[in-house]
Amino acid sequence: MKRKELLMNGLLIFAWFVVCAEAAGALQEKVESTTPIPTLSPPEGNTTFIDGVTWCVARPGVPHEDLQNALDWACGQGAADCSPLQPGGHCYQPNTLLLHASYAFNIFYQQNGNSDIACNFGGAGTITKRDPSFGPCKFLASE
Repeated sequence: MKRKELLMNGLLIFAWFVVCAEAAGALQEKVESTTPIPTLSPPEGNTTFIDGVTWCVARPGVPHEDLQNALDWACGQGAADCSPLQPGGHCYQPNTLLLHASYAFNIFYQQNGNSDIACNFGGAGTITKRDPSFGPCKFLASE
């Protein structure tokens, strides 16, 4: 009989422990689920729409190798449509690295929400409010 009582008391204590542990876990889970997760307005720091129309162009003075790498990335992995920069395209002439990089950077920038980060290109890009379009070469613009 004594053994049976000890066993029952042990089971009751164990059951109480399990119930308390589950309650504590549920409480902890509830506390965690109500903790706010900080979010930033995408993209962080985007101020390009504050003052109207903007374009992204290549920054003068950037080393040619850096400009070329950024241009290659924009037209490759960046998926910018660089067909107007090909020979015979309406933005091929003048055939300068600065112009071609500016056109490619701007296409990428416009396709990716006009965010400041979409005009970085490792420091090779800069945002301007002056339309870089010329002759038959029209740069897309943010509205």
